[in-house]
Amino acid sequence: MLASDMMIYFPIWGWLIFVYLLLAFVTLLPTIRASRIKIRLNPGGASFDDSAFFSDNTKKQLSQHYSRIHGTLIFWKNKAEKYNQFNKYCFFWSTTNSVIIPVLIQFIDDQFLSKLLITIISTHLALIIAFHKSLKVENNYKAFRLGESEFYDLYRQLLDTPLKFGDNESEQVENYFLRVEQIRKTVRNIEISNFPIVDYNISLKD
Repeated sequence: MLASDMMIYFPIWGWLIFVYLLLAFVTLLPTIRASRIKIRLNPGGASFDDSAFFSDNTKKQLSQHYSRIHGTLIFWKNKAEKYNQFNKYCFFWSTTNSVIIPVLIQFIDDQFLSKLLITIISTHLALIIAFHKSLKVENNYKAFRLGESEFYDLYRQLLDTPLKFGDNESEQVENYFLRVEQIRKTVRNIEISNFPIVDYNISLKD
């Protein structure tokens, strides 16, 4: 079958629908992948075991503390990556569709497929905006990313300049644990406040 014959059976609007849906799915794959695959933490260099500032008992205490928060750090990193990928997806398609729709409207005719394409694009845009808003994608990305970043900043500070945390080991470790716990509580509170909520406004009439 010649290309011209194929165009008769499947007009240009049909091809545009196919290409649009294909691109919409392909560009969503990084978000799907980030949701299904656990990202490993990057090697952090020297650890507490290599520190010259702390005694063996303190090193063991700090290492055990890190092992307990390790799972939380992986959770934060994976959540941040998922929200980051979906935020990029929403930004790309909301910007692209905002340009495509006014242009395509000029070429709409009486063909069903031409109207269907505009409907698909408009629906896709509406879903993107709705999910981005209800899931608070950007806020969640910032919360998990900043939580991870602040922890590692604190981690490096204790390794490099422990005197910033106190005058002795006991005080330094205690202040470090308290500040780590504050970071965890902050991220947890932001996560809870960003939990998707649907408001139902029901008006009762007599």
